[in-house]
Amino acid sequence: MMRGCLPYTAGPLCLLIVLCADAQEWTRFRGPNGSGVSDATTVPVKWTEKDYNWKVKLPGVGHSSPVLSGERIFIAAGEEETGKRLVCCLRAQDGSKVWQREFAGEKHGKHTDNSFASATPAVDERHVYVCWGTPKEFIVLALDHDGKEIWRTDLGPFRSGHGFGASPIVHDDLVVVPNDQDGKGTLLALDRKTGDLRWKVPRKSQTATFSTPCVFQPKGGLAQLIFTSWDHGITSIDPKTGRVNWEGDIFSKGHIETSIASPIVAGDLVLGTSGWLGVKMEVVAIRPGADQKKSPSEAYRLVRSAPLVCTPVVKDDLLFIWSDNGVVTCANVESGEVYWRERVPGSYYGSPVVVGKCVYCISREGDVIVLAASKKFELLARNRLGEGSHSTPAVAGGAMYLRMYSQLISVGGKN
Repeated sequence: MMRGCLPYTAGPLCLLIVLCADAQEWTRFRGPNGSGVSDATTVPVKWTEKDYNWKVKLPGVGHSSPVLSGERIFIAAGEEETGKRLVCCLRAQDGSKVWQREFAGEKHGKHTDNSFASATPAVDERHVYVCWGTPKEFIVLALDHDGKEIWRTDLGPFRSGHGFGASPIVHDDLVVVPNDQDGKGTLLALDRKTGDLRWKVPRKSQTATFSTPCVFQPKGGLAQLIFTSWDHGITSIDPKTGRVNWEGDIFSKGHIETSIASPIVAGDLVLGTSGWLGVKMEVVAIRPGADQKKSPSEAYRLVRSAPLVCTPVVKDDLLFIWSDNGVVTCANVESGEVYWRERVPGSYYGSPVVVGKCVYCISREGDVIVLAASKKFELLARNRLGEGSHSTPAVAGGAMYLRMYSQLISVGGKN
């Protein structure tokens, strides 16, 4: 097994005593603030099945990513035949099941590439928050870490011919839920202890949005919640009041499009993605500034080989854009200057993550492609998983967790 791009020094004893939350936990879609970045040094570049810590069968199928808190993994799944939703808790050490909860559902229309469990849960020190949407209901559910239901909130019908997919996040005492639908949508915040509505922002949605929000913390300013949609562009919300701070309607118009990839923050820049297959996809970087009264200014936009589904990732001053058809672009995150653009094997719905000095992404065909996070293109590995995946890796406690349609693998994290 070839170790990671940084020197491999941490042993099992070190992993037991590490107290850093960023190292031990991956609590939302794409980890800390949705960045997709981990500083772990114990994830291998190349591996075979003999190098797995464990590989377990999951109930049902799904495209959501695992989230971790301490030594527990939480993951969502669904039954394609019945529409039943499932939430599972596993031990990170060996993949054994701690508990499983099942929730009645029904089949409904969705895109053939979607699943009944595409939204990634969010977890905090007390609860795991799971959501799903159907033509009849939009459920946000809080379970404690032992699987007991704490609260349930129904936000009403969710209208989308492609199904559901946006993930919740936790910010301070809020569970923040994007709810852009086909038609009138909203952005919402629920009290994370009770599920009570704290605020709701009406939207002029035309098409459902599947992106997951993040937090922008300008230097000298207050935290802002960042949302993307084709209809609104990039929107900043005051998390305390729900007030719109600013909005940059920056995505190209002329076709009805959507936002599936999620926004990310890089220093004083916010990057959003929008488009539609066969029409126009684009990644746009804006510079909001600390003054919320001023409209954000566009820094640059990248159109060639932009993704629809895959969220970009930033390592230091390098921006990596991984298109759905396997064209990867490396650019300067401040200027948008392209250093290289290369094709890699496979097609992609999962998003890339950076671990140390490597970029990892799982293809729909079930290969983990590993590139050097460098201004020079270098394909380091193609690791085969044996089953397809639409999911994004999670990294916690020095290990990487790879979700396939119906299985979960742990690799790395020990000598």
